[in-house]
Amino acid sequence: MRRACELIGLGRDPNVTTESHASVGELSGELSGERLLITAGPTQEAIDPVRFLSNRSSGKMGFAVAEAALARGAFVTLVTGPVSISPPAGIHTISVRSAAEMFEAVKDNLEASTMIVMAAAVADYRPKDVRHQKMKKNGRAITLDLERTEDILASVTNAKGSRIVVGFAAETENVIANAKKKLAEKRADLIVANDVSASDAGFDVDTNRIALVSTEGVTELPLLSKREAAERIIDAALQIRRSRSLSTP
Repeated sequence: MRRACELIGLGRDPNVTTESHASVGELSGELSGERLLITAGPTQEAIDPVRFLSNRSSGKMGFAVAEAALARGAFVTLVTGPVSISPPAGIHTISVRSAAEMFEAVKDNLEASTMIVMAAAVADYRPKDVRHQKMKKNGRAITLDLERTEDILASVTNAKGSRIVVGFAAETENVIANAKKKLAEKRADLIVANDVSASDAGFDVDTNRIALVSTEGVTELPLLSKREAAERIIDAALQIRRSRSLSTP
């Protein structure tokens, strides 16, 4: 597997953009000096040159977290899958397509980060064998042999050190129970859970109804704009870090 810098490094790919904070004015705030690494959007897993497996994620929630963090003074690196929205000005944006590319980009930027927010809807599976030519219809059913993609959240929590790691759980049933299970299994500090089957929350809408799940408890929030939800996510992550620092001798 090629390193992410070969795929999407600065100066190598036109999809990679970066702007200094000076270009949007000197920012200050409670996140001044922080370096947030945020993932957003879907991934696309190739079947052949014209088809892929993906999901309905629009990237709006991850982009909202990036905007909120930037407004509070953080330096933000945003790793995004294919989306139709433009990245916020002033944010270092790395565009990727597959789960493997997102994994490499996150790995390459993890060491420099102080907080990680994994809002991307990464595909759980990809075709084991990618066809080099377009698959033709032949009147028969097609069976795809799938394999698991990289577990990006688990890889981050395994190497997080003192960093706060926020994961997301897009669910259609047993939302809180599944989020608690993910919190424990992935060893994240905070899981943001929501029911993506709701028409006014989750994928491809401007509002969200989330639950913040941590070892300190569960906070279920009302319907909010995604930017308002992003602010609450950052607040919760900061509170976890403050609690951790107070409990450390």
